[in-house]
Amino acid sequence: MVTIDGPAGSGKSTVSRILARRLNYSYLDTGAMYRAVALVAKRKGMDFHDGETLGRSCRTLDLWFDRKEDPPKLMVGKEDISDLIRSPELDMLSSSISAVREVREAMSDLQRRMAKDGGFVAEGRDMGTVVFPEARWKFYLMASAEARAERRYRERLVRGETVTKEGVAEDLKRRDGQDRMRILSPLRPAENAIIIDSTTSTAEEVVEQILKHIKRR
Repeated sequence: MVTIDGPAGSGKSTVSRILARRLNYSYLDTGAMYRAVALVAKRKGMDFHDGETLGRSCRTLDLWFDRKEDPPKLMVGKEDISDLIRSPELDMLSSSISAVREVREAMSDLQRRMAKDGGFVAEGRDMGTVVFPEARWKFYLMASAEARAERRYRERLVRGETVTKEGVAEDLKRRDGQDRMRILSPLRPAENAIIIDSTTSTAEEVVEQILKHIKRR
C-alpha cells in the first residue's frame, strides 16, 4: 500500500495514476469518492449538516470504480459520474461534506474494504494519517500556492471552463482553509510520511523520486 496525500493542485492525482501503473497497482481516488457523495447529496436536496442522514446515505450508496479504463471511471450504480464531479462547486461541497464525521467514517470504511487486499496507491488528504495508518509507504506532496493555482487553472481550461488565474487561486485558498482547519481529519502529513515538494518538478520526476524511496526500503 502506498498513500499519497497533499493539498489541491500539488499534483497528487497525476502522480498517483502514473505511480500505480509503474508499480502495477490499482489507483484509489478517494477525493473523487467524496465528490460523488456531495453530488448525490446535492441532487437529493439533503442537509449538509445532517450527519446521521448523510452517513446513512453513504452506507447504502452503490459507489464503485470501473477499472476497465485508465483512469478508472467512478460509478454510482450504472451511472458514470466521472465528469460530473469535476466542477468548482463540487470541489467546495466535497470539502464541506468530508468534514462530517458520519460521512468520513462511512467512506473510510468503504475505502478500506476496496483496498483490503493491498496493491493500491491511495490518494487523498488523510490516507496516511487516518485511513491507512499502517501503509508501508507514505508520501505527502506539497507545492507553492502559485504553482498549484497555475496547474489547477490549466486543468479547468482544458475542461472548457471560463476562469481566471485569480479566481482559481482564490478557490484554492478557500479549499486549503477548509481542509486544514477542520476538526475531523485535517490535512497534514503523517508523522512518518516522506514530504516531496513538486513546485518545480513534473509528475514523472516526482514519480521517479517516489520510486527511489520505495526501492530503498
